[in-house]
Amino acid sequence: MRRRRIMSMLGGLTLAAGLLLGAGPAHAAGTPPAEFGTDWHDPLTAAPPVAKPHTRSCQVTLAEARFRDFTPYRGSYTPPKDCGDRWSKVVLRLDGNVKGRQYDRLGYLHVGGTEVLRTSTPEPSVDGIAWHVEKDVTRYSPVLRSAQPVEMLIGNTVDDTYTGVIDVKVTLTFYAADRRTPPAATPDAVLPLDTAAITTPRNSERVVAEVYATGSGGGCEEFWYLAVPEPAPYSCKAPAGPNREVQIKVDGQLAGIAAPFPTVWTGGWSNPFLWYVLPAPRAFDVKPVEYDLTPYAALLNDGRPHRVEVSVAGVPAGQAGWSTPTNLLIWQDHGSRVVTGSLTRHEESTPVNSTTYKPGSPELRLDAASDHRLTTAGYLDTSHGRVTTTVTRSVSADSVHRWTEGENTDALKGSWRDDQSVTTSGRGPSVTARDHRTYTMDGATTIGADSRLRTAITLGDRADSITLRGARPTAFSHLDDTYAGDASWTMNVPREQRHATGTSAERYRLYGSDGCYDRALKTAQGTLTEDMRRC
Repeated sequence: MRRRRIMSMLGGLTLAAGLLLGAGPAHAAGTPPAEFGTDWHDPLTAAPPVAKPHTRSCQVTLAEARFRDFTPYRGSYTPPKDCGDRWSKVVLRLDGNVKGRQYDRLGYLHVGGTEVLRTSTPEPSVDGIAWHVEKDVTRYSPVLRSAQPVEMLIGNTVDDTYTGVIDVKVTLTFYAADRRTPPAATPDAVLPLDTAAITTPRNSERVVAEVYATGSGGGCEEFWYLAVPEPAPYSCKAPAGPNREVQIKVDGQLAGIAAPFPTVWTGGWSNPFLWYVLPAPRAFDVKPVEYDLTPYAALLNDGRPHRVEVSVAGVPAGQAGWSTPTNLLIWQDHGSRVVTGSLTRHEESTPVNSTTYKPGSPELRLDAASDHRLTTAGYLDTSHGRVTTTVTRSVSADSVHRWTEGENTDALKGSWRDDQSVTTSGRGPSVTARDHRTYTMDGATTIGADSRLRTAITLGDRADSITLRGARPTAFSHLDDTYAGDASWTMNVPREQRHATGTSAERYRLYGSDGCYDRALKTAQGTLTEDMRRC
């Protein structure tokens, strides 16, 4: 399909974070209309809400703005006075509403230069929608303990056609600690990566980088997983095809690798009717990619500025389209003024990035695969002895892209894997944390001779985690967030003549040593038809 032509009519991006809870639809639950009308159920996801302790709480308004252009909101933040400064939890909440006609819009929220939320809006109905976003931001407590400048932007364009003004209010709720609910364990410092070089505390004993990596902006990198190399005839081109990898370097040396999440925004796959009520996994919860950089802590502890750089391998040279705001989270050894040590191991496999184009009639095909592994290790001489950290990470991907001349049929089946193991050893048994992540996409868009566009798609976000002390498991979890949707509409006609129909379903399952959560949602023509909880 001519993706740019279609996307120019529909829009193409949505991010937000956390849980969205919807109000009632235009029709009673369980009795959907024959086709979409001018209103539908407010956006919601099956993901669990942020768990909150039963302690005294204090609320602070962080931002309140109406976004109609690309002018950032700027304000200030002052910590609450009545909940102490060592909180058991801090929860961010965004309440938003928009009505009329509008694209989905990308947004960010910075406190003291630290990115605490990457978000966007759902696409509205004529009558208007309201949504809210919750996110656990306890890890940013070091930033929130002092007064800070605040900057927020949800870039928007309002004119005679696109009328939706995005109205948002963001609050922070602080939950005090008490005898039964201790303060949360958080980093000692959070440093935004907003300069060419960064200087860390000299007694750092753990360093983690978080990168809010998102392909966005309406160009081809928004659909990076569909890109093809020459000579394949397709509207989105890249020499590496769909092979992408988010990399972080320290002073020019590769220090971490990760698979990007193949997010589908709410204008995605040329069919917003799929996402009006249920977004794709993570579309409203932009989780940062995390890298354990502790093997590099000894180098960073020398008191000098160091270059920490993030890039996305596979993006064509000189082409924009990725946003990679980055924070460094640092834990300090309070028994030492300076912690010394050394990087002892750096082993990298030769990256495998292959694409095979198979011309044909009527179907063209691109097979793509990638594979890369990295192991780093280092030790630190801390006040509690020598501690060695070994980080092993492997990323791989396989995809098959099928399309026809003119792109009136466009289909992709892909799988991305990201496995990491972090082992810390010193006195006593070693501790190993293993994470295995798999992201899947299986979808097809077709345009018939009657200009009827149909998209059927299934998406998966899966993760298995286990922590071992020696050989003994101490914690584990399993996540399976699966979305399935099928929607169609008539192109090149006024909105009231599109006769759009669509069903969607999401099931979010999370269980492990901390308990069980299982919720399933189903919709038809914008009406919520099922909301089932099994745990």
